[in-house]
Amino acid sequence: MRGWRAATVAAVRSESATARTVVLDVPEWDGHLAGQHVDVRLTAEDGYTATRSYSIASVPDGTLVEITVERLDDGEVSPYLVDEVRPGDQVEVRGPIGGWFVWRPAQTEPVLLVGGGSGVVPLMAIVRQHATAGSAAPLRLVHSVRSPDALLYADELAQLGKAGALEVTTVFTRVAPDDWDGRVGRLDAELLDRVSFPPPERSTSYVCGPTGFVETVADLLVTAGHDPARVRTERFGPSGGSR
Repeated sequence: MRGWRAATVAAVRSESATARTVVLDVPEWDGHLAGQHVDVRLTAEDGYTATRSYSIASVPDGTLVEITVERLDDGEVSPYLVDEVRPGDQVEVRGPIGGWFVWRPAQTEPVLLVGGGSGVVPLMAIVRQHATAGSAAPLRLVHSVRSPDALLYADELAQLGKAGALEVTTVFTRVAPDDWDGRVGRLDAELLDRVSFPPPERSTSYVCGPTGFVETVADLLVTAGHDPARVRTERFGPSGGSR
């Protein structure tokens, strides 16, 4: 991993009322793996610095790196990235970071992705890399969110689902769309058993989200008979970083 580098904001786009994708142009970027993250550092005029970790949402594309940031009202970094940063602005980045929570196109086993809220961000990098590589590995995504306005990448995921490249299951924990005919509540053993691959297929699971969510899902998978060594987890805390 290289040290801190200046990165220029190349583009921004809204993903929800509280989330935004920031496209960073990082000179001499050496590429990354789906599932890795970067550290982002902001420096104020008085020299004060604040650093947070954000998962990479994009596939390798030259010097461009995409992160999707959800605003935390009491955060030091996310409000700036979601509400204020504009193309041409500069931040500092360090990375890519991480070697465990990654997916490589050479993997052929079935893949289960389970994301809680913005924990879907690194999973989206896996989804996009899977599509770009033309992988034949079976791929399923479970996205647990509080309400419809918290969904990220909804249109893109719907298109991939219609194309048959991905099976998507959305779980609304508090509020569902008016035309929703499914249940509303937390992801539980029954639903997870229904959407996951049978343990004998030896799938690899990637689970990302708040600590409590990740621990619950991982425990449910292991209890259901999945190999603990094939359940990879990534969690984030209240600081707004992915670690």
